[in-house]
Amino acid sequence: MHPDWEILVENLRSELQAYGGLLQLFTEQQDNLLRGDPDAVLSYAHEIEAQVRVTAELRDRREDAVQHFAESKKQPATSTLRQLLSLFPDEVRPLLSALIDEINHLIRRVRNGVKRNHQMIHRAMEIHQDTLRALRPAAFTRTYSPHGSVSIGGEQPAWQAAG
Repeated sequence: MHPDWEILVENLRSELQAYGGLLQLFTEQQDNLLRGDPDAVLSYAHEIEAQVRVTAELRDRREDAVQHFAESKKQPATSTLRQLLSLFPDEVRPLLSALIDEINHLIRRVRNGVKRNHQMIHRAMEIHQDTLRALRPAAFTRTYSPHGSVSIGGEQPAWQAAG
């Protein structure tokens, strides 16, 4: 039978790989944004969605394993793995700590990638709308919502305004 810590290490490594894969997908999507390849950007959006689901499942599996470990050691089920480190053998603690740190580092990088790609996509859409408005200004009207935000509408969808 495997010790409890081996199961947790396996879960952490799987989660780490999933976050690394997610970061890679955001990087590749950004490269395609910079190249102006909308089909590839959309394709990566679907791949990212699938990878997010896999990552969430692995995170849930790891959280369940941590909860099970905590309960088996008579600790609160809500304990974090870092809070439980003192319950592991001395030789295992540095490995667990390093995996936790690396996952947290990747989570921050993924969040930054999400934010950066979202900003780039948003900016590309603004440029696209500005171009269409310059080509057919009569096709667009600006209105304000009750909350003060600007809405751009028209007689026809924006993608048809250029034609």
